[in-house]
Amino acid sequence: MVTSVAPRVESLASSGIQAIPKEYVRPQEELTSINNIFEEEKKEEGPQVPTIDLKGIYSEDKIVRAKCREELKKAATEWGVMHLVNHGISEDLIERVKVAGKAFFDLPIEEKEKYANDQASGKIAGYGSKLANNASGQLEWEDYFFHLVFPEDKRDLSMWPKNPTDYTEATSDYARQLRGLATKLLSALSLGLGLEEGRLEKEVGGMEELLLQMKINYYPKCPQPELALGVEAHTDVSALTFILHNMVPGLQLFYQGKWVTAKCVPNSIIMHIGDTVEILSNGKYKSILHRGLVNKEKVRISWAVFCEPPKEKIILKPLPELVTEEEPPLFPPRTFAQHIQHKLFKKTQDDLLFKSK
Repeated sequence: MVTSVAPRVESLASSGIQAIPKEYVRPQEELTSINNIFEEEKKEEGPQVPTIDLKGIYSEDKIVRAKCREELKKAATEWGVMHLVNHGISEDLIERVKVAGKAFFDLPIEEKEKYANDQASGKIAGYGSKLANNASGQLEWEDYFFHLVFPEDKRDLSMWPKNPTDYTEATSDYARQLRGLATKLLSALSLGLGLEEGRLEKEVGGMEELLLQMKINYYPKCPQPELALGVEAHTDVSALTFILHNMVPGLQLFYQGKWVTAKCVPNSIIMHIGDTVEILSNGKYKSILHRGLVNKEKVRISWAVFCEPPKEKIILKPLPELVTEEEPPLFPPRTFAQHIQHKLFKKTQDDLLFKSK
């Protein structure tokens, strides 16, 4: 059996502890904004994450298609996150993906450890928990399973759970359909910037090179949810991120200076604009800061699929058509790998600065 490097959050949660270890307690200035997620989700007042009905994008009618694209553009420009409904992926398939992912996390920990990743050696695919590798030594209240799901020839199926038996088929079908949806959305977002339809997709690697990485996030019940975060505040580095969840609230978006809780919208997929598309659009589309809260009563599970450009092959920079004298480039040219490094470095500097205060 592979021994785990860090204790799994699930083990901590089921050990009967009443107080969480100090590594999981957020800094004081963050604690003031962490409230009860169920109360937060009930709030009707204030801004709400937009819901985009994608039925129009598949329409034969040019006017209906243009209206849907306009709504998508508005949501990408103002929020950078949205609930997608009528997205064309069947409820049945989505349910199979959720059932299979939950069944994996329902296995005993020693079974899951057979799939443990080894972050120290750079092997990030597999079952894991966050290591305290940031300067603040902070941990997040989650375990996860991470693997590449598309293109199919780049997958390592030896790392995929054998149990439950439907895991590989359901996840593969979902990844294929999601890849088609990504093309549709990148096309609409391209047109929204006044570019030709295939432009953004080409810029992020096209069918051969755009990688779809799935991360199943498992947030156990937390005895002190007011002190912890499931995922700390961050923006996604991806081009687009698609998220399913088990209808337990947790996602919060930092919008107009306040944390806004995403409602649980039935049969929807949440889509984030990631840094990659924000850079290419020269900031016209937003990559929004977001985080995940936890709770005492219910386990939360989410399935995030990050659509990422290749690490070295493409230079990410604002597209020349979107740069003018009045609107100079907001981002320097970097490869995707350099962008990730830049963010890590900046975060380390921020953490060190904070610790020195």
